[in-house]
Parts: sequence; C-alpha cells; structure tokens
Amino acid sequence: MSVENIPFQTINWDDVAKVTHPGTTGLAFWQTLQFKGLRVRIVEYSKGYLADHWCQKGHIVQCLEGEFTTELENGEKFQLKKGMGYIVSDDLSSHRSVTETGVKLLIIDGDFLMAE
Repeated sequence: MSVENIPFQTINWDDVAKVTHPGTTGLAFWQTLQFKGLRVRIVEYSKGYLADHWCQKGHIVQCLEGEFTTELENGEKFQLKKGMGYIVSDDLSSHRSVTETGVKLLIIDGDFLMAE
C-alpha cells in the first residue's frame, strides 16, 4: 500500500477548481484533492447524466445532495439518495452511475481499496 501521512488541513471546496468530464449523456464536475495513494473528490452529475464507462475502481461514495442509481454490469441496480452511500474494493464489481435529477457526491478512493 502506498500512502502518506496527511497533516491536519481544512478544505474550502469553493477554492478547488471544477474539472468537467462528459458522460454518455450529461456532465460530471470533479473537484479533486490528490495525495499519494488517496484521492478525495466532490463530484456533481448534471441532470440526465449517464457514465461513459463501467468502472472497476474501488470507492467510498456518500450522497450529499440529490439521488442517483448505481448500476452493476450484472444488471443489479441500487437507488441512493441524500445520506446514503456505498463501499466497494477495486476489481470487485463493474459499476456506473446514472441520475435523472442530478446529484452531488463525496467520493474517496485509493490504494487502501485494492482487492487482495
């Protein structure tokens, strides 16, 4: 595992630049803090967003506003709304996000989620 010690710091997300990532439909806006072995993001999906790929990466996801569906490639679907989230390790599912109304998420991923 490759991680570093992170000293105490506050985060003003208003000061973190938003980077636009197009989906199959809609847009994703990422605000990212990158550390060695750890990535912390606020991600907003626009109305009508559908991810443009099936993701194998592990995540800890917390829904901050709105609602969305996480679809697994095997056909399972999970509806999540404010206050809900999910956790998965790397390479344990193929998943993607879709939202009709838009959503704001806190997403944490990194080396600690590598499947053993």
